[in-house]
Amino acid sequence: MTGPVDALLLLSFGGPERPEDVMPFLENVTRGRGVPPERLAEVAEHYLHFGGVSPINALNRDIIKAVEAEFAAHGVDLPVYFGNRNWHPMVEDTVERMRADGIGAALVFPTSAWGGYSGCRQYDEDIARARAAVGEGAPTLVKLRQYFDHPLLIEAFADAIRAAREHLPADRRECARLVFTAHSIPVSADLAAGPPADGGRLYSRQVADAARLCAAASGFGDYDVVWQSRSGPPQVPWLEPDIVDHLEALSGQGVDAVVVCPVGFVSDHLEVIWDLDNEAKDKAAELGMAFARAATPGPDPRFAQLVAELVAEHLGDAEPRRLGSVPGYGCTVDGAPCIVGCCESPRRGR
Repeated sequence: MTGPVDALLLLSFGGPERPEDVMPFLENVTRGRGVPPERLAEVAEHYLHFGGVSPINALNRDIIKAVEAEFAAHGVDLPVYFGNRNWHPMVEDTVERMRADGIGAALVFPTSAWGGYSGCRQYDEDIARARAAVGEGAPTLVKLRQYFDHPLLIEAFADAIRAAREHLPADRRECARLVFTAHSIPVSADLAAGPPADGGRLYSRQVADAARLCAAASGFGDYDVVWQSRSGPPQVPWLEPDIVDHLEALSGQGVDAVVVCPVGFVSDHLEVIWDLDNEAKDKAAELGMAFARAATPGPDPRFAQLVAELVAEHLGDAEPRRLGSVPGYGCTVDGAPCIVGCCESPRRGR
């Protein structure tokens, strides 16, 4: 971006905040995917188990407050806006409000650290759709780079892993197995993740690299990378193994304690608290396995510092910091992908 920046937009997935929002939200998420109504009803029960409220919007508002405080502490005069892909505040409405407020150009921080279609390219599409909906006078929007291997993110996860291990029975801590989880995606989507010349599998490679960095920083020599939250028809291959299946396999190997780190998630939204704090924890109890789950980094003060640092980096006030060995890609302008053909939706082909 050349010229002044007037604001920061935090762009996220969205979630229902009352029971009557649950089905309309899920219909937004799955629109055009042919998901049968009975599957939506099954997922809706997960939300209704928690009163029909996803924690994700509240967690994002907390992140925004922390970023605003970080900006204020360093004399950064940028208002922070909040928009979602699938539920209110919808990004189209937020960008309209930004135009009305006189915002000419803004940076966009997505609450996904990853490459791939759903983790990166779909946020570009959100930006392009919102600007098209607003029309003339829509602010220029520049999405910040991927940050899966930023030192502040790795440090926050590493401390959370160490803290989680302390919650295990004292006699099981030393032999506890560290297990990282991230959201599963179809294998076809993973193969399509990344620039066409990069060989695909950018998402799973980034997750593996982040897990490697977090394990080393937290003092674990051995660890596993598994997946959670798959959906869709069973005949479509997704990234495996699933966390629950993996716990059974570990139990068969004599493992009696695990620390589970949801490295693929910024905050404790519903897929974390249902799939890990309910299903995986219950399976561990059934197996007689001690279970501790590491916190996600969103509430950690270092996460707000990470956001502020990415902004400063983009504005030329800080040097980029990356720890990983897997490629991470840069910013995008007004919804145009940073590399032609990168991370196309597998439904559309490459």
